[in-house]
Amino acid sequence: MFGVARLIRSLRGPAAEDSTTRAASSGPEADAPIAAGTLRAALAGIGTTLDEETTCAELTRVASARFSCSAGVMRVHGATVTGYETVAGDADTLPDARWATAVARDTVSESVDVWGEQRIAYPAAGPVQAALCVPLATGDDHYGILVCAREGGPFTRTDAELFALLAERAASHIRHAREYAAVSRTAGDLQRALRAEPGRPHPNLDVATRYLPAGRRALVGGDWCETVRLHFGRTLLVVGDVMGHGVEAAVDMTAYRSDLRALAIADLPPHRILRQLDEIAAREPGRRPATCLIARVDPVRGQMTLAGAGHLPPVVISGRGETSSLPVPVGPPLGTGLGGYEAATYDLDEAQTLLMFTDGLVERRGEDIDVSLDRLARIRFAPSAGVEGVLDTVLARLAAGHNEDDVAVLAARSRHVGRR
Repeated sequence: MFGVARLIRSLRGPAAEDSTTRAASSGPEADAPIAAGTLRAALAGIGTTLDEETTCAELTRVASARFSCSAGVMRVHGATVTGYETVAGDADTLPDARWATAVARDTVSESVDVWGEQRIAYPAAGPVQAALCVPLATGDDHYGILVCAREGGPFTRTDAELFALLAERAASHIRHAREYAAVSRTAGDLQRALRAEPGRPHPNLDVATRYLPAGRRALVGGDWCETVRLHFGRTLLVVGDVMGHGVEAAVDMTAYRSDLRALAIADLPPHRILRQLDEIAAREPGRRPATCLIARVDPVRGQMTLAGAGHLPPVVISGRGETSSLPVPVGPPLGTGLGGYEAATYDLDEAQTLLMFTDGLVERRGEDIDVSLDRLARIRFAPSAGVEGVLDTVLARLAAGHNEDDVAVLAARSRHVGRR
């Protein structure tokens, strides 16, 4: 803060001086006022992102360019001071990191005169005449050390004041970056908690699931997969898609999953589960609508019963790797309160793979959904591919990694069991 005050006074211009004072300050280290535009330009180049490493790099670049020197940052992590992590200019010009650390520890107190302690001569062989060590600190928080050195003329008092101001600006942005990183970690933990893994199916069914959120920052959204064990070796497979993206959609997704698990205990058929889910969601005004597809798979009988609520139909992959769509009666999305769900039953043998997915897997902006589904139908799979291999193939062929919407996809195949 002393550095800021001194720099502000230098910007305002010199106070009235007598001829003796002017003469005494007319040496090679005399201060020249800094133009406000120059100061603004220097400060504007620091803290353009919420990334600590980027901020440190910007600080050293600005300092090096402004004063024709080499600049480096040593960061503080707890009680540890690192070596030079970010350097602009010639790293060999900078003083020994241990020496700079010792000097900086003596200058962190605001009671120490900035100019007197930071205009440090570096005792080393070679052309380096002086170095400045400035703590990256704001308030009681210390984040590192800015060290600057150059060949030729020494640094002036105004140089030291501006270095202190640049370091203070960087420290403020580093504080924001660390606070943002902490909040992001907490948000990530909460999102991962919402993104609970599906339950385990019966041993007579191989199941694989994948989830890809839209965008780079989101970890979770409204798309989900679920598996629930039922009596007599049957498994309930579910894929759903809550309207919207991000944490808000994920919260409603968690509510739908909880309701589904509670209803599955009653061993209701798929269409009646959808009816109950629709009624529960319709009674909650804040609950977002969702599409849903439920399949009750019975490997012992070689059958599956499906029902849908505004969801895309599944596909079946034959033992030869060919893909075909399964027609499923489509009811309204969950949360509308309209009901009217129906079920359809199909045979499912050990050679077939059931593939259930959300619309983000196939839909493309400006493209008719039938065209999107036809692209999926044209995929041919290796006959020997397991359920994980099926998902690898479909995600790669449909370039799901570049999706504009969340993607949830589930593949299931019966294991060899005796039929009743």
